[in-house]
Amino acid sequence: MPGKRPRNATAIPRAKRERKAITLDVKLEVLRRFEVGEKLSQVAKALGLAVSTVATIRDNKEKIKASSQIATPLRASRLTRHRSAVMETMERLLRVWLEDQSQRNVPLSVTVIQEKAKSLFDDLQREQGERSQTAKFSASKGWFVRFKERHCLPHFKMSSAAPGKEDVYPEILKSIIQEGEYTPQQVFNVDETGLYWKRMPERTFISVEEKAEPGFKSSKDRLMLLLGGNAAGDFKLKPLLVYHSENPKALEGYSKPNLPVIWRSNKKAWATRSIFHEWFTYFFCPAIEKYCAQNNLTNKALLILDNAPCHPVNLSDLSDNVRVEYLHDNTADSIQPMGQGVASTFKAHYLRRTFEHILEATDGDDTAEIREFWRKYSIMDAVDNIAIAWEELRPATMNTVWKKIWPECVQFQSVSQTDNIAQLQQNIVTLAKSVALGEVGEADVDQLLQSHEEGLSNEELVQLEQEPAGEEEEEGEEAAPALRQLTTRELSAAFSHFEAGLQVLTSNSPDDAWNLKVSRAVNDAISCYRDLYSEKEWRSKQLS
Repeated sequence: MPGKRPRNATAIPRAKRERKAITLDVKLEVLRRFEVGEKLSQVAKALGLAVSTVATIRDNKEKIKASSQIATPLRASRLTRHRSAVMETMERLLRVWLEDQSQRNVPLSVTVIQEKAKSLFDDLQREQGERSQTAKFSASKGWFVRFKERHCLPHFKMSSAAPGKEDVYPEILKSIIQEGEYTPQQVFNVDETGLYWKRMPERTFISVEEKAEPGFKSSKDRLMLLLGGNAAGDFKLKPLLVYHSENPKALEGYSKPNLPVIWRSNKKAWATRSIFHEWFTYFFCPAIEKYCAQNNLTNKALLILDNAPCHPVNLSDLSDNVRVEYLHDNTADSIQPMGQGVASTFKAHYLRRTFEHILEATDGDDTAEIREFWRKYSIMDAVDNIAIAWEELRPATMNTVWKKIWPECVQFQSVSQTDNIAQLQQNIVTLAKSVALGEVGEADVDQLLQSHEEGLSNEELVQLEQEPAGEEEEEGEEAAPALRQLTTRELSAAFSHFEAGLQVLTSNSPDDAWNLKVSRAVNDAISCYRDLYSEKEWRSKQLS
């Protein structure tokens, strides 16, 4: 037939795909990027290589390094220009520091980052004993630009010289509250804060002795807390606690769901988007529903958040009853309710409770007995004291911190009704005198409370790079994995099975009332997964 090629006609050969040669330099660059902590996909994207190619290079690490040892002089001369181990380590630690600052929503400037880089480099150089004149580092702006490119840095908050308009957001919030007809009982704010749960004032003998000991220091062991409550001040949310260990020995025998905190883990004790997403879906929304039912309120709430990296941007889509609004970056630090004294007051209560705990467990005079108690003071003791300290915060304190952002909701006008930090510090000093810990003054207490808000020191950054010390994981038990993820395909398949099962029941059930009851119960039970499916669909559209 015309136009049809005969079967025995010779097929036109396809063009051969050109193979891309990977030089030794490129392979060494791949390995270098892995060594400084970059992920597989990041390396592939940065170097324009296939992910499978990068994975193969990584798996053949030893062979490639052996080949580099016998390379030609030209290649050897190029390899000698690679940056020093001190520089590589400094940049890796600097990236961790930047991520920590970003987690705490701390504004940064190029100058601050350069100073931190220089400080880290100098400390690492002293530690490793590098004295050569060629190993100097000035942390120039050119280096900073290259550093950002090398590490594919995510966006972090830069400080601005322009003053924030603090009077704008309260008006915006007021209109949102009026539109939604929210009462002070239905408006919430939460914020993350760090806590060094086993840190003592510097002049106590415990602190002095710890500094003299080599190795990991328990006073550097930090956890993260998410604290919050409503504007009325009558409802404090159960604290979310993020620790570097999922199963420390001190929790052996305890049921985590029954702890006075919501226990989650992350290697660096950071709140992540997955942790916050889970908290919002499975803890915050149900807690609001229960609170509203107990107080004869409509099941709805307004949650106010800052723009921290761990706060997902689409939370409002996950609930029909909770609306989420985000503070403006330039005003969040100065007007966010939980940042107006709640965290600092809580930490003062925690320190006072810790001293009370020491006094209850010892006679207060025997330093050996106190030393033994503090050695055994565990993260579980800290959890109990965190719960007591959080409970001790007065409703007036939780209410008056809203005066900058929503002054009309403040009901407690008397200062005596709120927690007085100065009085708490005096109580701590008095308790310290009752316990033979050493000379402790109000300045020491104030310095300790302020230290919780400081960024990670160079020594702490080095410690974070190593395996988490302090409370070890239970032997033979691996840390629980991060929140498991379901794909849209898996969710869709699951929904199909549910629908098929309900169809079988509907077709063969002798009672229509049963059908309706079961159908409602099943759909209510899997509604959280439908929300998750909708969120994933939305995200995929945004990405595409």
